[in-house]
Amino acid sequence: MTLADRIERLGGETAFAVSDDAWAWAAKGNDVYPFHLGDMNIRTPLNIIEAAHKAMLDGKTSYCPAAGIPELREAIAEDLGKNRGVHYAVENVSVQPGGKPVIGKFFQALMNKGDRVLYPNPGYPIYESQIQFLGGVAVPYSYTMTDQGFQMQRDKIEASITKRTKFFVHNNGQNPLGAESSDEEMQWLADLCIRHNLWVLSDEPYFHTRYSGQSKSLVSLPGMLERTVILMSFSKRYAMTGWRLGGALGPKGVIGIINKLNGNQESCTNHFIQYAGIEALRGDQSGALEINRVLCERRDVLVPALRSIQGLTVYNPEVTFYLFPEVTEIFRRRGYTDEQVFRKDALYHTGVSFCSRGHFGRPLPGEDRVYIRFAYSGIDVARIREGIAKLKAYWES
Repeated sequence: MTLADRIERLGGETAFAVSDDAWAWAAKGNDVYPFHLGDMNIRTPLNIIEAAHKAMLDGKTSYCPAAGIPELREAIAEDLGKNRGVHYAVENVSVQPGGKPVIGKFFQALMNKGDRVLYPNPGYPIYESQIQFLGGVAVPYSYTMTDQGFQMQRDKIEASITKRTKFFVHNNGQNPLGAESSDEEMQWLADLCIRHNLWVLSDEPYFHTRYSGQSKSLVSLPGMLERTVILMSFSKRYAMTGWRLGGALGPKGVIGIINKLNGNQESCTNHFIQYAGIEALRGDQSGALEINRVLCERRDVLVPALRSIQGLTVYNPEVTFYLFPEVTEIFRRRGYTDEQVFRKDALYHTGVSFCSRGHFGRPLPGEDRVYIRFAYSGIDVARIREGIAKLKAYWES
C-alpha cells in the first residue's frame, strides 16, 4: 500500500498517547490518578441533556443545514457578540462537530501552499499538524515565564515574520500553559497583525473557564473583527466534551467557505445535539456556574499541593483547568535525561499520570528548563490530594 505523501506531515493529539500508557497500567490492576487528559468527569447539566432528549423525541434526527440550524447560529452569534462587545449575525456563524474541526477548515479556506503560520509552542499540537498537513509552513512562537505568568516572546515573534507570513494562531486561555494575554499584550498583538496584514485564528474554548477577572478576545479591538475567525466550543463551558459541538465565527465570506467544507466533509453537525446547544446558551446557567465552582475548588487544592513538592514551581492561572509546573530541579536531581522516562517512572511508582512539555510541540532551540502539564478537569479533590501526596513522597525520597 502506498500512502499519500501528505500523511507523513500529519501529527496527532499526543496527550492521547499518555492515556494509552495510563489505561494499560490501570488494566493491570493499578490505581491511576488521571492528570493527563483535558477531559471532564463532570456531568453535562441536566437541562441540556433533557433538551437533546426532547429533540430526539420530536424527530430532530434527520439531516439539517450544513451551516447548522438557524436557531443555534443565532444563539451563538448573540452570546459571543455580547460577551466580546461586537456584533455577529447568523451569517457569521458556522456550527461544527466540536471546536477542533475549525482549525483545519480555517486553513483549508484561507491558506495556500508555502504560507507561513505563527502558532504557539508549547501549544495545542493540532495547530502544527494541520498547518503542515495542508501545505503551510509552521513557525513556532514561545513564551517566557514572569512574575505575572507566561508572556509571549515578542522580539522573537517580530523577527520571525517575513513576506510569506499570513496567519497568527492565538489561544488566549492557553493549553497547556494556562496563559492569557494582558490588555497590553493583546493590543501589541492586534497592532502586529494589522501592520503585517495577518489573518488570526483565535482559539477560545476556555473563554468562560475562569475563576476571577474577565476574559477578553482579540476581536474586541479595533481592526480585528474583519481579520479574525473565532473557534468556540461547548465542551469546557458546559462539560460537553463528548457531545462534539462547537462553531466558527468570522467574516461572512470565510464562514461561507467553511460551510461549504462542512457539506463536503460531514454533511452537517448532529441535528438533535444542536437543540442542546440552544438550551446551553439560552437556558438555566446554574449548571455552568457549578462546573466552574468545582474546577476552581480543584485548582485551589492542586496548586498548594504541587507547591509543597521540593524543587517544583508552578504559576496559578485564573483561566483554563491546566497547570504547567517547572520540575527542572527534580528532573536533574534524580538523574533523568529523557522526559518520557521521567513521566512513565512517576506513573509506575505513584499512579500519577501527567503530560510532558514534549507532548505540546517539539522543544525549541535554547530551551533548558523542564516542564510538565497537569489537567484537573477529570479528577476529584480527594483523588488530587491522594495522588499528589504519593508523587511528593516519591520525588522527595
